[in-house]
Amino acid sequence: MKVFFFNYKNLWQYTLILIFAILIGLVFYHYLTEPVIKPQIIDFYPVYKVETSKKVVALTFDLSWGTKTYKPILNTLKKENIKATFFLSGPWAKQHPEIVREIVKDGHEIGSHGHRHVNYTGLSPEEIKKEVVLAHEAIKEASNKTPTIIRLPNGDYNKTVIKTLREIGYTAIQWSVDSLDWKNPGEEIILKRVLDSIHPGAIILMHASDTCKQTGQVLPEIIKELKKQGYTFITISRLLTLGPAAIQ
Repeated sequence: MKVFFFNYKNLWQYTLILIFAILIGLVFYHYLTEPVIKPQIIDFYPVYKVETSKKVVALTFDLSWGTKTYKPILNTLKKENIKATFFLSGPWAKQHPEIVREIVKDGHEIGSHGHRHVNYTGLSPEEIKKEVVLAHEAIKEASNKTPTIIRLPNGDYNKTVIKTLREIGYTAIQWSVDSLDWKNPGEEIILKRVLDSIHPGAIILMHASDTCKQTGQVLPEIIKELKKQGYTFITISRLLTLGPAAIQ
């Protein structure tokens, strides 16, 4: 009969090694599975995209000048039964309430694009609040909607800007796909930029101001190609319900 002897000293050492290995594994698991951006960190940044595996994207249009470009955009969206998000400047909304109501009637989401088109990083918290409140009141009066999201002028921000916006109930929305349509680079270039950068949970930046002369013409092709890839289109508010907000 064989007799086995246990070395309790070695057994204890092996146990410690095993416990240490498990702890190391848990640490790596934490870092591999944690969200792209922690909630406490996103508080200091705007939303660029949403982390989701669903093939959904949000079309967004900044609008602060003119009365022509918006119309073919609305017509295309209505034809395709797509709801988008329009970020309106306060003065433009006040000057064109009938167009604002038309956008709302078609079921699109309304956000703010601020009052003046100035960089908020050069303003004090009090000045930022004044800019946002002025636009808020004008947009609310024209649309009968209460905006809670804002596309910052020039996409300019810092931690103070984001903190100040949150204090008055606003979330800043950036973008993860930039069409650069405001440069009027040509419809093919705009289309290529969107298709090359698209991903699930994307926020697509486009413009509906009259200075952007190619947006209305290329939009049908963008929608067509993205639908071919299996994408559907939703508003920013709906997108934010599908997963954690993330930065680039």
